[in-house]
Amino acid sequence: MAREKVLADALDARLLLELVKDPRATIAGLAHRLSVARNTAHARVNRLEAESLHAVDHRIDPAALGYPMRAYVLANLKQRRLDEVGEALAQVPEVLEVLGVTGPGDTLIQVVAQDADDLYRIAGRILAIPGVKRTRTFLVMRHMVPYRATPLLTRLRDAADRRRDPAR
Repeated sequence: MAREKVLADALDARLLLELVKDPRATIAGLAHRLSVARNTAHARVNRLEAESLHAVDHRIDPAALGYPMRAYVLANLKQRRLDEVGEALAQVPEVLEVLGVTGPGDTLIQVVAQDADDLYRIAGRILAIPGVKRTRTFLVMRHMVPYRATPLLTRLRDAADRRRDPAR
């Protein structure tokens, strides 16, 4: 699924960093902290929401919902069934994300489960999807670096600040 390239500028980066720190920040509060007009902050937030770039660092932990086990399933697919398999995977509630990859498999599927028996059931459900030839399951033993976008936003903000003030 291709997406249009969205370029965020330094103000977008500062705005998103503020929203990561305080997801419930008001438009007026954001405008004040960023020293921009309220209408500017409001327009930027609306645009970022429309482009799916808002509050990027905060996610719900599946363990808090009763799914403490996380695994990745590498699946080999029949090539002419990619879209069909993707649609079927989207119907499995425990599938969090599906990525098309290169290498020894065709898709990398992130799943969560309540326990080992539940993971076995989910893996079987994935393998039963027409177009899935075989799977390999990799159990996550430890979450070492959680999803984050803050370092990218900080880099964007800092690069813009250096262009504005080369003495930094």
